[in-house]
Amino acid sequence: MKRTFAFSFSILLQLFMFSASGADTIAFPLKIRAGADLFGPAYRIAGKNNISFEGLLIIDRDTSFSWVVSAGYQKYFFSQYNYEYSAKGLFFKAGTEINAISPLVSRGKYFAGAGLKYAVSFYTYEAPFISSENYWGEVNSSIGRISRAAHFIEVSPGIRTEVFKNIMIGWSVHLRLLIYSGTGRNLRPVYIPGYGNGTKSFSPGLSYYLIWSIPYKTEKINR
Repeated sequence: MKRTFAFSFSILLQLFMFSASGADTIAFPLKIRAGADLFGPAYRIAGKNNISFEGLLIIDRDTSFSWVVSAGYQKYFFSQYNYEYSAKGLFFKAGTEINAISPLVSRGKYFAGAGLKYAVSFYTYEAPFISSENYWGEVNSSIGRISRAAHFIEVSPGIRTEVFKNIMIGWSVHLRLLIYSGTGRNLRPVYIPGYGNGTKSFSPGLSYYLIWSIPYKTEKINR
């Protein structure tokens, strides 16, 4: 009887120690992620008038919340029968993103959520040729190069998935709200680098990302 009690007590003790050692937890890798938008270069290869490059850095704060910063360069040109317009500049974005997938499912490999960023675009624009007609005939004019800074907010829902170890691909839809174009209401630029159509208060966009991840810390979460 004493042997049976001692054996049972030993089994219970081992089970307790096993449970206390973390049998009901999993290791979640927090990562630093660096990526690039592939849509901009692909758009240029397709023969469009828009050159765009953007890179981003994502730092996991915990299993669901991350800090995000990105920067890029964009050049735009448009021409039609009565005017030409060009713009180019650098843009910077900073904010956060939240992963809506449970950490038990995502495990640092899958993302489905949204980001919120504040952005600034430092750009120049010009219209070297403008043609119009009035009662006296055709009038030609131009607008010289002007430097401005625009501010906008960007909401970016999207998904990402790990296809190889620490390599992710995914896409994001960008919903941008213009705060200030850098010009007056009656002289808004045709295009703002990083934002889009400068004549409208709302501008959508799309990015397709390739991202490389570096684990820097492990956080344990309960099942």
